[in-house]
Amino acid sequence: SVCMPLTTILVEDSRTIRDNLIPALEELAGARVVATAETAQAAIDALAQHGTWQLAVIDLFLKEGSGLTVIRSCQGRASNQHVIVLTNYPSAEMRRRCLALGADAVFDKSTELDAFFEHCLGYQAP
Repeated sequence: SVCMPLTTILVEDSRTIRDNLIPALEELAGARVVATAETAQAAIDALAQHGTWQLAVIDLFLKEGSGLTVIRSCQGRASNQHVIVLTNYPSAEMRRRCLALGADAVFDKSTELDAFFEHCLGYQAP
């Protein structure tokens, strides 16, 4: 059966990474990126604007503000709304903080992309 793509917000301040990640998300993770944001405030606005988003992919170090602020803003989300952190700096402490703030999972951008895509695919309705 053909799955509906996951309505996805990508919070990432590197244009290069966005340009590579968006097609990969659509091809490998069943996602459809409807908005991107480079700052914490833009991310919070995008999430509010696309109220039925299903996946938020959040980098921690943004042009302005922190991905942690964005994660915190998602705490009242619906059960079918998933928050995944994709970062270059997934120290044990940072992973702990992200999960404590309500992130569903944390992945290392440089070494865990395959696992990240697989995890996102798992959110597809059967």
